[in-house]
Amino acid sequence: MLIGIDDTDSPTGMCTTYLGAVLARRLIREHMKVREARLVRLNPNVTFKTRGNAAIALDVDGDPARGFELACGIVEELADFSCDKTNPGVVVAGERLDPAFYRKAVTDFCEIEEATELLERSGARYRGWKNRRGLVGATAAVASVLPDKTYEILAYREPAHWGTPREVDRESLFVAEEATFPHTWDTVDLANRVVVCVPHTPDPVLFGIRGESPAWVMTGRSLIESEKPALEQIWVTNQGTDSHLVPGTCGSLREGLSYRVRGVVTGRPVTGEGGHVSFAIRDNEAEIRCMAYEPTKNFREIIRALVPGDEIIAAGSYKKGSINLEKICVLSLARDLRHKAPFCTVCKKRMTSDGKGKGYKCRRCGAHELEPEEQEIPRTIRTGWYEVPPTARRHLAKPLCRGMPDR
Repeated sequence: MLIGIDDTDSPTGMCTTYLGAVLARRLIREHMKVREARLVRLNPNVTFKTRGNAAIALDVDGDPARGFELACGIVEELADFSCDKTNPGVVVAGERLDPAFYRKAVTDFCEIEEATELLERSGARYRGWKNRRGLVGATAAVASVLPDKTYEILAYREPAHWGTPREVDRESLFVAEEATFPHTWDTVDLANRVVVCVPHTPDPVLFGIRGESPAWVMTGRSLIESEKPALEQIWVTNQGTDSHLVPGTCGSLREGLSYRVRGVVTGRPVTGEGGHVSFAIRDNEAEIRCMAYEPTKNFREIIRALVPGDEIIAAGSYKKGSINLEKICVLSLARDLRHKAPFCTVCKKRMTSDGKGKGYKCRRCGAHELEPEEQEIPRTIRTGWYEVPPTARRHLAKPLCRGMPDR
């Protein structure tokens, strides 16, 4: 059977993966075999998500009726029902559900009714609490097929420690990153000297190490010094796979979806209030704004180096009329030509504007020039992919250390 669970956490506590890890151990104690624990991230732009919009699925050999009973029991025991946004769902199915539902849940939006219709057709057991929205994620987790997958080991705290400062040795995290990168990633942000893998919310997670295989995440984990965890679980995930991105064009983007859009830069990037950097790209259909927000830190220097005429691929979520950038690919570079007033050949002084459309005039001798001086500025960037730093990376965004995406 496949057991799917979603929406048991809240911004102030609990974690669906912790609940799933506890359930896995209870299933094992009842002599059921847990073949795989799967952590599935869904559309990151869902507004009613609690934190990272993750659901879990357990692949289990055992009695489905008993599995369903245990899953529902642990949800009622551990889920944070006090939060308005917490609306749990449990699904138990004898076989994997239609993968199209999973793909839609990652790249688009699914309704509760779509989930229940699929569950009814498949004969799955299911239960939802409150408004039952968790059935969407639970169904998607059971329907998930991962052509590309990564792994994460999550260490969980003793319940008595929840809500207290985490005791994780900072230096050991940097040691783990340096020893295992690129086989693990996003443990820390080396450029900005920021710890990434230790959460700040009062939930059960102590830290998590992401990587390409169980062996590598275990190697990274072995180098970390911390308070003693209550339990640890390796999850198979779709994190770091770009599975949320779909091809798009400037004139056909939908709010809340994530895209790869090809276009030509139409103007020089502008740094606005708060340090956010914006620019526009155009394709054959329309023009669209792209944003590199302040939390993307040094990535903004790459964006500031773009000039009109550069051809790029912009990847990120489309929200409120902008593509919020996760990465870009510079496909071709234009010449960076700057224009300024010419020098007077007689006085050796730079001329000034003589009025719109009138060219330039020397204020000393009165000489005129119609054309400005043209200067080509050497480019500071090259073609290729550029990404936001780990501290700003979304769960689903594929880090470039895993390989360059197709163009």
